Amino acid sequence: MTIDTDTTVLPLLGAEEAPAFELVNAEGHGRAVLVCDHASNRIPQQLGNLGLDAAQLASHIAWDPGAAEVARLLSAQLDAPLLLSAYSRLVIDCNRPLHNAESIAAQSAGISIPGNRDLTLRQRQSRIRSLFEPYHAAIDHLLKSRTGQPTLLLSIHSFTPVWRGQSRPWDIGISGWRDQHFPALLLDAIISGGEFKVGDNQPYPIEADIDYTIPVHSDAYGIPSVMIEIRQDGICNASEVTTMATRLAQAYRSIEAAALKGEAEKIR
Repeated sequence: MTIDTDTTVLPLLGAEEAPAFELVNAEGHGRAVLVCDHASNRIPQQLGNLGLDAAQLASHIAWDPGAAEVARLLSAQLDAPLLLSAYSRLVIDCNRPLHNAESIAAQSAGISIPGNRDLTLRQRQSRIRSLFEPYHAAIDHLLKSRTGQPTLLLSIHSFTPVWRGQSRPWDIGISGWRDQHFPALLLDAIISGGEFKVGDNQPYPIEADIDYTIPVHSDAYGIPSVMIEIRQDGICNASEVTTMATRLAQAYRSIEAAALKGEAEKIR
């Protein structure tokens, strides 16, 4: 990181650009709250293309393809509020702690990110204050507005079928944080449908040094949470997205009451 003695933090986004996040169905009455940390591959205009070509920016290194589409349908089917990040994880990853090297990655999946090299402290702070902080402040505000209302937090992601030469056999992965009751219920409900191969804390467990959204917001409000990972080659078109969202909604509805009952019993 390059040292810059000027502490002034300049705004990253122009007045005509999309804000840092998108809030869908803000007044949703469902008990689920959805978030999608890697919903977009958009790059702020002043950063150009970060030195990458169009194919690289369309690939998984820049976002989670298909995750936003599934999340939007789930939001509609569950009448759930949904918050989506509006810029690429390559600008700043909204699901990485700021101390993590992947927060603003200099390389991803072996691909160098020229626009992320040798950033000054001021340039890093610009990304944090313009994108990372507003997104998480919006999640915090949404959850705070539901204080006293039963809430289950679901984070929607997608993953590549092959990583570092290793095939990933799961169609869906279900990962939990501290309390495994809600994730275990959802895992069993999806498995019982018989349609998908489901990973238990696969392909990724939730880890405090790697993940930010669920550890921070689930802990802050003491609410049950789950991370749902969907294999990208299973949500390549509108039909597959609809099928996936519908099956996930069905599984969620079948265990929602049990998940909330378990939480209520812990409190008593």
